[in-house]
Amino acid sequence: MNGADALLSTLVANEVTACFANPGTSEMQFVAALDGAPAMRPVLCQFEGVATGAADGYGRIAEKPACTLLHLGPGYGNGLANLHNARRAFTPIVNVIGDHATYHRQYDAPLNSDIPAIVAPNSIWVRSADSPESVAGLTAEAVAASFGPPGGPVSLILPADSAWLDAKPDPVIAQRPVRPAPSGSAVDAAAKALKAAKNPVVLIGGQACLAGGIAQAARLQAAGVTVYSDTFIARTPRGAGAFAPKRMPYFGEMALAELEGVDLMVFAGTTVPVAFFAYPNRPSVLVPEDCATLTLAARAEDAIAGLAALADALGAPKAGPVQPLALPDAAPSGKLTAYAVGASIARHMPEGAIICDDSVTSGAGVAAAAGTARPHEVLALTGGAIGAGLPLAIGAAVAAPDRKVLSLNGDGAAMYTIQSLWTMAREGLDVTTVIFANYTYRILNVEMVRTGAGEAGPQAKKLLELGDPKIDFVAMAKGLGVPAVRCETAEAFEKAFAGAMAQRGPMLIEAVI
Repeated sequence: MNGADALLSTLVANEVTACFANPGTSEMQFVAALDGAPAMRPVLCQFEGVATGAADGYGRIAEKPACTLLHLGPGYGNGLANLHNARRAFTPIVNVIGDHATYHRQYDAPLNSDIPAIVAPNSIWVRSADSPESVAGLTAEAVAASFGPPGGPVSLILPADSAWLDAKPDPVIAQRPVRPAPSGSAVDAAAKALKAAKNPVVLIGGQACLAGGIAQAARLQAAGVTVYSDTFIARTPRGAGAFAPKRMPYFGEMALAELEGVDLMVFAGTTVPVAFFAYPNRPSVLVPEDCATLTLAARAEDAIAGLAALADALGAPKAGPVQPLALPDAAPSGKLTAYAVGASIARHMPEGAIICDDSVTSGAGVAAAAGTARPHEVLALTGGAIGAGLPLAIGAAVAAPDRKVLSLNGDGAAMYTIQSLWTMAREGLDVTTVIFANYTYRILNVEMVRTGAGEAGPQAKKLLELGDPKIDFVAMAKGLGVPAVRCETAEAFEKAFAGAMAQRGPMLIEAVI
């Protein structure tokens, strides 16, 4: 057994059984060792941003880490944007980053770089296994560290000689950390403050937005406390049978207008809300003046237990309000809009589906109808780095092969990680991809005005428009092995989406809006 064998056996012993990879020469020992580790599923991704985003989607659904296999510093660098999203989602991921042999680093070969410095900003744990004897122990440490709490990507650097030299055969078992419950004093303080406040709200995020937390938050709503969630959530249930808290508005001025008069904000699984960007003459912190703030459960604590204890302390009912099942009565017709797409999705999306949402400005059209659709879950863009929707769907489909996965993408966002389609085809994943083709970075047109930069002129539009030439997503998908169709009317989309839901395997629908 060599170091690569030790790494893989330890990963598998700790239930890390999916590897999203784009390897190079330094990682060949790991690749060869896969033949001796049949429990590990290797998934080839033709861009590192696909591999890292897929590991994010897998971790969110499986609630345990996948590993990535990345080629030195540049390979990690190519995957950084979706690791930024994963860090914001607190997703456990074990990045395995190949490096030059320890004795070769000194010669500064062309691919040499300062890997620890490159990986540090988006890793909650970084180590280099500079001897084969250290590989198994550090691998177990990496797995444990990825769980946090609250969790996140970790980076294990594997020099080539540590991979090929002999190592001890026994895997090391990680000690998975446990989230501590909030203190009784924190619960008592929150209950006392809520009873005294005239217009309080509870803001939930992270773990509190999982099914268990949503159910406890519904109890607070039933007790008369308004519940908000963070704008972008790593994973949450939606549709019939789920409580739908208010969502913190994306635009800061809308959030402050909606929160006007709130005199207490209690946080569970999240922190003080801030504007996504700074704007001239507008506040960064989205808490009204003279509004008190209080933390019930920090991100590292068990926010679900905290919400349950708080609901009990307030004498809340055992259950709260949930969404009814209410599907659109008739198929949409006429012009294809984001809302027509949303109606068709609500009509035909099966129970248990997973939506990976990177639809940017088109997302509201789907959310409007899906709120009362059959029960499903949503994985959102947590870190704002577009290009996550397609890779997230790969990971979700690998983690939950029996569930239908929908990937919703703006056309600009889809181009960041379009290579995902090839992996979907290669792996036969049951993913239906919808591309909202409006041929523009619409959100940037909105933001240009909001930042005070004014309306886009001829030169500025060259950086905001996508229609010259128009991207042919159907041709691109077919070239990457995925069946595809373009829809320009509501009727055409209804037919295409219903057909996709009635079959298994990858499918792409270009929705021209």
